[in-house]
Amino acid sequence: MRPCPWCILQRVIFVVIALLCLAGALLAPAGARKPAAAAAVVLALLGGAAALYQHFVAARSVSCNLTLADRIITALKLEELMPSLFGVTGSCADGAVSVLGVPFEFWSLALFALLALIALAALRRRA
Repeated sequence: MRPCPWCILQRVIFVVIALLCLAGALLAPAGARKPAAAAAVVLALLGGAAALYQHFVAARSVSCNLTLADRIITALKLEELMPSLFGVTGSCADGAVSVLGVPFEFWSLALFALLALIALAALRRRA
């Protein structure tokens, strides 16, 4: 699969959520875990929004050039830092693939929803 900017943006969000959760679980004092969990919830919601946008809007366009996802990836210089992980190699139409008959972005959406639920549970937990 040749990832489009929206695919890469979702990857970035997954990586940031993982880093937040790792920091919240291992490095942060108990009082700082809730802000990490809250940030993870917000990022998971943003990731879900990106997945939905990719499916309903971007996948139907020929070019993703200069979309919000493309501008974020370019501004963060992710393609330069780690091109094998964050390199955009496809268009939004190329990124419209299915796994087991389910659009790839819906798998991403399901994982973002699961992460949001787990982070919400962490927010409700006592320190």
